[in-house]
Amino acid sequence: MFWSCSDNEDGPVTPPPPAQNNGNVIGSANVWVTNGSKEKLLSGQPSLNIYDNNATDYPSVSVDFSQQYQEIDGFGAALTGSSAYVISQMNATQKEALLKDLFSEQEGIGLSYLRLTIGASDFSLQDFTYDDIPAGSTDPNLEQFSIAEDEAHVIPVLQSVLGYAPGIKIVSSPWSAPAWMKDSGSLGGGSLDPQWYGAYGDYFVKYINAYANHGITIDAVTPQNEPLHETGGYPTMGMTATEQAEFIKSSLGPKFQQAGLATKIIAYDHNFDQASYPMNVLGDPEATQYIDGSAFHAYGGDVSAMNQVHAAFPDKNLYFTEVSGGEWSTDFSSNLKWNIGNIFIGTTRNWSKNALLWNLALNSNHGPTNGGCTDCRGVVTVSSSGQVTKNVEYYCLAHFSKFVRPGAKRVNSSNFDNSLNIRNVAFINTDGSKVMVLLNESSQNRTVSIVVGETKINYSVEANSVATIVWQ
Repeated sequence: MFWSCSDNEDGPVTPPPPAQNNGNVIGSANVWVTNGSKEKLLSGQPSLNIYDNNATDYPSVSVDFSQQYQEIDGFGAALTGSSAYVISQMNATQKEALLKDLFSEQEGIGLSYLRLTIGASDFSLQDFTYDDIPAGSTDPNLEQFSIAEDEAHVIPVLQSVLGYAPGIKIVSSPWSAPAWMKDSGSLGGGSLDPQWYGAYGDYFVKYINAYANHGITIDAVTPQNEPLHETGGYPTMGMTATEQAEFIKSSLGPKFQQAGLATKIIAYDHNFDQASYPMNVLGDPEATQYIDGSAFHAYGGDVSAMNQVHAAFPDKNLYFTEVSGGEWSTDFSSNLKWNIGNIFIGTTRNWSKNALLWNLALNSNHGPTNGGCTDCRGVVTVSSSGQVTKNVEYYCLAHFSKFVRPGAKRVNSSNFDNSLNIRNVAFINTDGSKVMVLLNESSQNRTVSIVVGETKINYSVEANSVATIVWQ
């Protein structure tokens, strides 16, 4: 569970908080910090005392580990076609070092969840689906179905990842159905023609089984990535909430059931600002029986939308599946605070079982790109010589993925007074270890107390920093 950072990641040590009458020391907690100045990058700090006295003069947060909420599936990013290509171009030594750093729990940051694209996205080497045939033709029995494009880079990289993270969860999302199934006859925009709902359900089944033949389990799918976004510039497909419910209840759900697939179906997969969409899909009595939950992106709206959906459908799960950083926002400190606050603390406090960023790895030109974003930032950037730059997204992920392991439960923790600009979330792992992540968004150090029953931990949270505290 505990990890020593390499020398080059160690930074200046935060001074201990001023003394108060704390009682007896009954244990210790480990701390890792990343600050906005980049002097500390997931840097291990001196351990903290746990006291048998919960009285404190400092602002405090109360944690109740017996009050448990959603189970955490994991944290990670998307292994897009572009990401897989970039990684596959590294030499064997570089590639293994990167994958170990990203996916090993002991020697790296232990990423535990990946997103795949079903066919091409705007981060692929070219446009394709798994059943591309000449214009004007149809293939109702999917005789031309092939995942050969994925066998070139995505599957080999995934198989290497499984060596470090054999239990990694995968959610897969299509950007478009094959062009012949669409009313537009094109990958760029248009909608799924209802006459092909059955064939498209079979397409998903074939995809899941084809990956299973390579030893890769697809844990979940979404019927459509960003169903409210269409463009001719790269593969996209419109799908209204009514259409999605119809496709799930008439084809996708029954097809999975008939094929004996345990793969989950997750609705929506788009921005916070249209919470009515997943609620309409989940509200369909025939469709909802096949649906595990709904997924969100953060390019519009507020993370509280997830809580809105949870309140309406408390028996359905919630997932966060995409947001990207990029050259439109390059300040490390601002990005650290925004990502930790909105995406990692924000989504988990609003019932999300995971938090995924967009591209896992991109090259120095923010690519390869395929008609979409031209200045997106990967979790890591890989140069033409194979040199890896860990971006702010890497450290944001690490503060959760390394320490909050699959199967952990989020637990109840109070909020600090808003004037302090400190946010928190707490978890308990299956091994009993306890985790609290603290974000200090203010420009001054803040000494606080974490109160658990009759015990407490005092800690001075640096200005503009995130700290992950772990104890037994």
